[in-house]
Amino acid sequence: MLAAPGTGKKCGAQTPGKQGDLPVKDPFTAADVPQRPQARFRARFKRSVAPRTCRAKPPRMNRRFEPVQVPALSEQDGRAFARLVEAMRALLAPDGCPWDREQTYLTLRRYVLEEACEVIDAIDKNDRQALREELGDLLLQVVFQAELARAEGLFGPDDVVEGICNKLVRRHPHVFGDMQASDADEVHRNWERIKAEEKKRSGVLDGIPLSLPALVRAQRVGEKVHRVGFDWPDAAGSRAKVDEEIGELDRAIASNDPQSREEEFGDVLFALVNLARHIGVDAEAALRATTNKFVRRFGHVEQRAKDDHGALIGADGSRLPLEVLDRYWEEAKTQERGQGNPGSQ
Repeated sequence: MLAAPGTGKKCGAQTPGKQGDLPVKDPFTAADVPQRPQARFRARFKRSVAPRTCRAKPPRMNRRFEPVQVPALSEQDGRAFARLVEAMRALLAPDGCPWDREQTYLTLRRYVLEEACEVIDAIDKNDRQALREELGDLLLQVVFQAELARAEGLFGPDDVVEGICNKLVRRHPHVFGDMQASDADEVHRNWERIKAEEKKRSGVLDGIPLSLPALVRAQRVGEKVHRVGFDWPDAAGSRAKVDEEIGELDRAIASNDPQSREEEFGDVLFALVNLARHIGVDAEAALRATTNKFVRRFGHVEQRAKDDHGALIGADGSRLPLEVLDRYWEEAKTQERGQGNPGSQ
């Protein structure tokens, strides 16, 4: 990579890694030109009309960001939020961070999802320190997009806070008004009624995000229709529906009709999600926990195969007998039971 004259700094494009990380250097730099035919021609042309130098970037202001002063936990009131806004505005300033200044709502979309998932991971791991960090990463996304909207003259971070505060007051009249609510169910009914009045939606199921994970969306649909009485009176009816749908799936499998198989399989999943709701199970969390359990146990299987046989699959493509893998799997289950892990059956 060529150094800029008089600066000692290297020139080269930068590309971001994960949001929040420092940018990483593009592996293709001026030093790579001879290895790339198309670039070789352009480089030869440039050498004929300009000296082999790299223009230094304009100097940036050296900003000093004073450390955030955090009061005792009992005295914290959210005023440090303004410091995050201050930092984000510095990054988006004309002399701020080039990568941040290139971002749009669409480019940040993936990071909103990623950071929300990392918050969930921290919760599932019961890791409070990680939760603190991941909540900060998620909050950054809120402030980042609010600042993009400020640049468009639409709204800013204070508008976002005002909006959610007003919503909380409107939808909690039993706290901020004169309405009475005897239990959580009544609170939820009031919330949904007020929300429907605000949104002026025409249907019960309007407003459930299409981008939700499929199991989450299915459970939300079931919850919504339950509130208007379109539901089995108890778990028994829901359980019988699972059997009915499995029977239809069996017939679809026998028919060898791919479209029918997919449809009936979806019906089974939907019936199982409804059953989960009736018995008080979060379908998404249950499947996530089971998948994590499988990954953990298979990790044991893989390690035992490497210890005893060098690898799961031999150099010639041969595989270990299923009986051997099953024995390792049972070992993993036994170890989990000994460690007192839940769900080790």
